[in-house]
Amino acid sequence: MGDLAGQDVADAIAGASGGRLQIGHEAQLACDVMAVRAGDYWLVQFERSDGPQPALDVLGWMDEVGTQFEKAGGLAELCQRAADAFSALTGYDRVMIYRFLDDDSGVVVAETVRGGGEGFRNHHFPASDIPQQARALYVRNRVRVIADVHYEPQPIQPAALRGIDLSDVELRSVSPIHIQYLKNMGVGASASVSIVRDGLLWGLVACHNRTPRALGMTQRRSAQLLAGGLARQVAAKEEAERYRDRIRVHAEEDTLYSRLTGDKALFPLLVASSDSLRRMFDADSFAVIHGSQLFCTDLCPEEAIVREIADWARMRGPAPYQTHELPKAFPAVAAAAERASGLLSITLSTRIPTVLLWFRAEEQQIVEWAGNPHKAEGLAPGEALTPRASFVAWREILRGKARPWSAAEVEGAHRLIAKLYDIRQNRRIRDLAESLTVAAADKDRLLEQKDTLIKEVNHRVQNSIQLVIAFLALQARDASDATVKTSLEEAQRRLSAVALVHRRLYADDNVESINLSRYLYELLDDLRLSMGPEWSDLLTADLAPVMIAADNAVNVGLILVELVINAQKYAYAGAPGPVSVVLEQHRARFRLIVADRGKGRNGNRQGFGSRMLNAMVKRLSGTIEDDDNQPGLRVIFSAPIAPLSEGPVPANGPGDPMADGTD
Repeated sequence: MGDLAGQDVADAIAGASGGRLQIGHEAQLACDVMAVRAGDYWLVQFERSDGPQPALDVLGWMDEVGTQFEKAGGLAELCQRAADAFSALTGYDRVMIYRFLDDDSGVVVAETVRGGGEGFRNHHFPASDIPQQARALYVRNRVRVIADVHYEPQPIQPAALRGIDLSDVELRSVSPIHIQYLKNMGVGASASVSIVRDGLLWGLVACHNRTPRALGMTQRRSAQLLAGGLARQVAAKEEAERYRDRIRVHAEEDTLYSRLTGDKALFPLLVASSDSLRRMFDADSFAVIHGSQLFCTDLCPEEAIVREIADWARMRGPAPYQTHELPKAFPAVAAAAERASGLLSITLSTRIPTVLLWFRAEEQQIVEWAGNPHKAEGLAPGEALTPRASFVAWREILRGKARPWSAAEVEGAHRLIAKLYDIRQNRRIRDLAESLTVAAADKDRLLEQKDTLIKEVNHRVQNSIQLVIAFLALQARDASDATVKTSLEEAQRRLSAVALVHRRLYADDNVESINLSRYLYELLDDLRLSMGPEWSDLLTADLAPVMIAADNAVNVGLILVELVINAQKYAYAGAPGPVSVVLEQHRARFRLIVADRGKGRNGNRQGFGSRMLNAMVKRLSGTIEDDDNQPGLRVIFSAPIAPLSEGPVPANGPGDPMADGTD
C-alpha cells in the first residue's frame, strides 16, 4: 500500500478500471477495490484480484443460466437448477437453497453436494439459527463470504475508529458464535447469497466448503446478479402457481354458481350445493348451520363439536376466517383434530345466524431437523452463549396441522359471501315482486268491483232522479194553483240540471280529477238540447283547460246550469238570446263568467235558486258578483282551483239551502 502514499485515494479509485486498481509501476499487484460511505468516512476495501475474466464469458454464462431458470417447470425444479448454477460458479462442496417459512424457521429445498459429502436436503433449521437481526443484515448485504473459518480478525487502527459502522464492508469480521456454528458443522469456508423478493428475505443460497475457499469480486457480483434473477423467477413461479390455483377455484365457482339458483330458501339451497361447495375449497368435509338447522357432509366431526366450532367461528366476525392449526387456535376441539385440523369459515349477516364451515383433516408431518430444535441449552450464570453443536438428523412428528388454505381459496371465500348476499337479495326482490304482483292483482280485482258498484250506483241514481222528475212533471200538470205549478216546474228543471251534471261527470272513468273545460263543454251541449234548437247557436263557450277535483266540478257544473237557466228565464223574458260562457285561470284560481245581452238585473232575487247558488259558491270557498254588461248582465264566479285549508263548507251546514234536514 506504500505505493498509494501521497496520492489522492479518491482519484486513484476513480481511475480504477472496472473496480480494479493497479498498484506499483509494473503492476506487481492487482487489487479489486470497493468504497462505501460510513458517516464522514470513506471505507475503502482492497483485495487481491485473481485477474480479469472476459466479460463476454461471464455474460454468456449468466444468460445461459437465466434461460435454464426460465425453462424450469416449477419452483422445486427452479431451486435445484439454481443450486447447480451456484455450485458451478463458486466451486463449493455443498450449495443449498434455503427457504424461510412463515414461522421464520427454514428448510433446505434444493441442494448440490460434491464428493459425496453430507447433505441437508429437506432438513429444517429452527428460527434461532438465523436471528432477526441477522436476517435484516442479509437484506442489506446480499453477499457474505467467510473464506476461512480459522481466520484471525484484526483490530481497527486507530482505536478511536473502532466504533465505526462496518455493516456494508464485505471483508469485515463476523460473530464468533457464527464461526463456531460453522466449525460445529465441519465447514472450512462459507458463502451466503440473499434471495430477496419484493424487499423481503425469501431465502438464502448457502455455500459450504470443507477447506478454505475465497470468492473474488467478479464471482461475488456474478452471484449477486444470479440471485437477483433467481428471485425474479421465484416470484414468477409462485405467481404462476397462485394463478393456477385461482383458475381452479374460479372453475369450481362457475360450477357452483350455476347451481345456486332457483326458488329455494338459503339453507336448502346450500344443502343441495354442498358437494360443489366442498370441492370449491378442496376441503375434506363441509357443514352449514342455519339457526337450529345443521347439515354435515361425510367426514365431519360430531354434530356437537360442529356447533361448538360454528359458535366460535361466528365470534370471529363476518370476514372469512382460516387456520390450518385449529387445535392450536381453539384447544377445546383438539379431540376432533383428526377430522378438523384445518378450518375455513364464513358467517352470513342473515336474520337467522348462518355459518358455513369447511374442514381439512389432519396431515401428520414428519419433519427432519438438522439437530433437535427443542433441546434446552442450559446456561450457568455468567456463561457465554454458544451455538448448538449437533446437526444429526432429528425427526419430529407434527400433529394437529392440516394443509394450509391458499390465498386464492381465501379470496374465493370473500367472493362467495358477496355471491350469497346477491342471491339472498335477488330472492327477496323476487319474493317482493311476487307479493306486489298478487297485491296488484287483488287491487285490480277490487277496483273492478268498485267500478262495477259505482256504475250500478250511478245507474240507480240516474233512474231515481228521472223517476222524481217524472213525479214532479205529473204533479205540475195536475196542480191547479199557479204558484205551486211554477215551483214544481222550477224543481223539475233544477233536478234535470242535477241529473245532467251527474250523467256528464260520471261518464268519465277518472272520478278523482277532471278537465273542467271538457266537462263544461259537454254539459253545455246537453243544455242546448234541453233548451231547444233555437238556442243551439246562441249559447257559446270559450273555456280554458283547468284541472279540478271531481267533487268540486259537480258544484261548478250546478252553478253553470243555474246561471244559464237564469239567463234563459230572465234575460230575454223566455225568448232566445245570446249567452256566452267563459272559463279562465289566474294563477291558483279560476273564473267562470256567464254573460247575456238582455235587459239586465231586474230586482233583488232572493228565491230558492239564489240561495242554492250562494251555498254552492260558499262550499267552493269562492265569490260571485255581477255587473252591467251594457246591455245585459255579466255574472263572475271565482274560486281556488284547490280547496282552501279549511275546506269547503260541509253539506247541510249553515247557509245550505237543504239545512232543514231533507236529504
